[in-house]
Amino acid sequence: MSLRSKALALVEVLLRVPPLFVVDEFLKISLGLPVSGADEVTLLSNVSMDHVDLPDSETYYDANFYNAFVFTLMKFLVCCIGCMSALCIFVLYTKHLIIVYLYLMSVGLVFVSYWTNVSAIKQVQALTLAATSPHHSTSILEDILNLNTKNLLDLDGPGILVIQNFAIQFTLALLFKNVHLGPRHATVQKLLPVSFMAPSFLAMLPVPPNLLHHSPVFSTLLPLFLVKYVLWSSADNVIHVIYAGIQHGRLFVSNYGLSALVETEWMRLNVPCVLRVFWVLRVAEHAILLLMDNYDEEADEGLRVSTLLAVQSLASMAKSLLVTGCETITAVLGMTSVISFFCHYIGNFFQWILLTDEEEDKSIGTVSAILFYILALQTGLTSLNPEKRFIRLCRNFCLLFTALLHFLHNIVNPMLMSLSASHNPSMHRHVRALGVCAFLIIFPISLLVYLWSQHSVSTWLLAVSAFSIEVIVKVVVSLMIYSLFLIDAYRSTFWEQLDDYVYYIRAFGNTIEFCFGIFLFFNGAWILLFESGGAIRAVMMCIHAYFNIWCEARAGWSVFMKRRTAVNKINSLREASADQLDTLDDVCAICYQEMHSAKITRCNHYFHGVCLRKWLYVQDRCPLCHDILYKIDSDINKDSDQGNEENSNNQNLLIEEEPELILGEDVR
Repeated sequence: MSLRSKALALVEVLLRVPPLFVVDEFLKISLGLPVSGADEVTLLSNVSMDHVDLPDSETYYDANFYNAFVFTLMKFLVCCIGCMSALCIFVLYTKHLIIVYLYLMSVGLVFVSYWTNVSAIKQVQALTLAATSPHHSTSILEDILNLNTKNLLDLDGPGILVIQNFAIQFTLALLFKNVHLGPRHATVQKLLPVSFMAPSFLAMLPVPPNLLHHSPVFSTLLPLFLVKYVLWSSADNVIHVIYAGIQHGRLFVSNYGLSALVETEWMRLNVPCVLRVFWVLRVAEHAILLLMDNYDEEADEGLRVSTLLAVQSLASMAKSLLVTGCETITAVLGMTSVISFFCHYIGNFFQWILLTDEEEDKSIGTVSAILFYILALQTGLTSLNPEKRFIRLCRNFCLLFTALLHFLHNIVNPMLMSLSASHNPSMHRHVRALGVCAFLIIFPISLLVYLWSQHSVSTWLLAVSAFSIEVIVKVVVSLMIYSLFLIDAYRSTFWEQLDDYVYYIRAFGNTIEFCFGIFLFFNGAWILLFESGGAIRAVMMCIHAYFNIWCEARAGWSVFMKRRTAVNKINSLREASADQLDTLDDVCAICYQEMHSAKITRCNHYFHGVCLRKWLYVQDRCPLCHDILYKIDSDINKDSDQGNEENSNNQNLLIEEEPELILGEDVR
């Protein structure tokens, strides 16, 4: 990407940040809704019960309650409309977004000009009335004509205020001329600076005070007319853009689905980057305010801060930034995007260590973001007071780190299996993978030692411990299977019991994970019932119970039944003798390894018992001749006893032409 493209992308991101700040400000005041009963208590405390009859008091309470309710409702509606407007601006295309900003900038320039003129005129009138010494002139124009620079440049005189207002209004007029979207006729463009600077001209003349007092209002008539003209003339275009956007969304959803629309708009708006910039700017603003407060306090007290106090001050500031960085939903989204950014590069770092570049492993940032946001919603992070919010945030980070360890295990586990099964001679790749495994064991143990030494037993500590022990068990299982495959790689003969050992080790690991899943479910149920309930927590528990308990149990039982069925089928086959193997003098057609022991199928083919068992996981036909490997003797005898010659011929014809039907009957 060229430098120009990067600059344009950054500008587009910055253009979408202000609407998020608007939404964030509305959320800070809880959309105008009362956070607690403090307002009601204040209202009731202002009502005195002394010398008030009960009916009049009730009427007074009803009237005040009605007025407060109406005011709160109106404030809530205004906040909702403001949030919806900001979100609509956020999703606009870049060209429409620039038009909106130009219009808002022109409106802002008009109001800035008005308030600047009002402030300057008030100060000029006050200084003119207060001028009692003989060297002060009652008219600025007279000082200009007499070239009285002393009075004009007097910092306490009205002349310098008028000169400053001239410069400010001239600058505002130039800006308005370039950004306003109204008709750009030559006459109108020339009148705009005159309109902006008219109060300053009048302040120089000996005009009546009333005319000078109302001059800022008249100076805004022309720019306000242009602003209103743009608003009314663009109403059709605004409606057309909204209607076209709705139609585009409906057409896209009907053709590709809602998820495709969300994904497309997510990429077009570059939401993660916008959220990161928003959160960084928000935290930077708060950090600047904290630094200014600390500087003022130190300047007032005149103290020299030591290194220890400076470190404590930085730690306190970091804590305050973390607390304020997740006080609203938009702030939590921004923090989520920042965490996703760091987790993504953590995953890239471990991929660099393992010398792998799998695309599916790069989703660690997305998974971490989803997990952190769900934890924030589930624990009610935004509704807690600052101290509890900081504690809950640290606990969520611990849970996120343990989940990150599980994801890292998912990266290193296939690498271990590949290195051991492929007989990879590259020693440094083995060392890198084993180093990551050592980290995945040492770090959870260190974390558990620290947490159990610093915190008392709680449901959160039990959950973190369960996740940490689970990742340790998974890593140990992976290392054991890796060791077995390495031993098998250096064996000169076929290791028939290897499949059984791998199955038993994996079954042990899966059983431990299943038990921890049940434990976490009951732990979450305790939190839901006795600590902090909520719809989100209940939904997550249902999802956990279905995917991590029910689906895992069903899959494990299915594997167990398939294995048991395959073992029974293999045991029903004949075992090849040493003489038969010597006479055959061949390799297994499945694994191409020498046969020191083998099973003989009904079609008189020889295979390793383990290889044939794995083959039966897929289908019941011989790998060589595709005949049925396993038939039920009782069904065969029954058919032979009661069949006549015609039925036998038909059955043979059926077997030859439709073997799949027979396979289906055998499977049933």
